[in-house]
Amino acid sequence: MFRNRAFTIIELLIVIAVIAILVGIALPRFKGMQDEGNIAKAKGELRTLQTAIESYYIHNSNAYPAALTTLTSAIPNIIGSALPTDPFKVGTNYVLATDGATPVKYYVIYSVGTAGTGTASVTTAGVASDSESSVIYVTNGAPRDTTP
Repeated sequence: MFRNRAFTIIELLIVIAVIAILVGIALPRFKGMQDEGNIAKAKGELRTLQTAIESYYIHNSNAYPAALTTLTSAIPNIIGSALPTDPFKVGTNYVLATDGATPVKYYVIYSVGTAGTGTASVTTAGVASDSESSVIYVTNGAPRDTTP
């Protein structure tokens, strides 16, 4: 007369399988959303660093800084007392690369990008280029022409 109301092992396994499938679908989307957030963060921080460099240029006899670390002591009201770190390479700051000329005329500040291994450079003519498409950068020169 009384029927046992507990779940069977088969029913529990089916529920666990359904949950596993849903998690499998959600995880890649979560990683993509994390990357999108980090890209937006990097772009914002790079714009702030570019503003700080241009402010340094104006206030230091039209000379660009040799390193980003110079900005924390020279212009702390723009970027604060510590440089922001690259969200794609934990514990590493963004990188400042110059054209190599004396005095420096062109610069590029970059994040290694989602692949975590990218670089960027700028020529003495002011043309910036990157080593891979995931690199995020700002420059006072001209970006590389990507038209075919």
